[in-house]
Amino acid sequence: MADERERWALILGASSGFGEAAALALAEDGYHVAGIHLDRRAGMRHVDEICDRIRALGREARFFNVNAADDDQRAGVLQALRERFDQAESAGRHPYVRVLLHSLAFGTLKPFLAAEPADAISRRNMEMTLDVMANSLVYWAQDLVRGRFIEAGSRIYAMTSEGSTKVVESYGAVSAAKAALESHCRQLATELARRGTGATCNAIRAGVTMTHALMQIPEHDALVREAGRRNPSGRLTTTEDVARAIVTLSRDGTEWMTGNVLGIDGGEFVTG
Repeated sequence: MADERERWALILGASSGFGEAAALALAEDGYHVAGIHLDRRAGMRHVDEICDRIRALGREARFFNVNAADDDQRAGVLQALRERFDQAESAGRHPYVRVLLHSLAFGTLKPFLAAEPADAISRRNMEMTLDVMANSLVYWAQDLVRGRFIEAGSRIYAMTSEGSTKVVESYGAVSAAKAALESHCRQLATELARRGTGATCNAIRAGVTMTHALMQIPEHDALVREAGRRNPSGRLTTTEDVARAIVTLSRDGTEWMTGNVLGIDGGEFVTG
């Protein structure tokens, strides 16, 4: 039987990188898009361009310039989305969040050890990095389930990286966050299944990809060179590679795939 429900994608980190590419690819596949981003005024022109491209496809774009790790701001976004869903239900439609993508890249790159205390990571740095890049996934998932946004067929994805298991000198706190994020995905997958939600949760490990977040890592040039050498296809992963995979994985037939770390990298990881 065809699914007549109104599909929405909720993208955390929708204004660039993997989030932007996924928002556009999912819109092309028939999704309305709710995007969460945090941009200064200079970045808003690009956000408007993304929304215009989504709307040109005949889809709705509702973007929120908020801190995705702030409890009150998350509540405000979901209240606005609930009002939109209630309006649709009053008109005889059945909206739900088919895809939640967690693609937040904001954390410290300070080393754990340094000659001067101010140059080393602090408790505040560490807690902020893990809260934004890992723990926020749990809080969004909790509220989406409680708010009746998640239904059978919903897919939750979180963007991880090789840094969850490998050392990059400046990546210590982010590496810890990625390892925690993968653990959170396993736990959410298990609890979603045991509650009979029909929803899944997987982490996506992309290959090295030219994104703004990558360029903030001091070792980015070496990472790019090494990825180009290792990847069997001789090129880097692109955000579009990952977005196309998300679209495909979110279609019917993948209901039994949950709790995994899915490599979208052209074989780059296995050659290491």
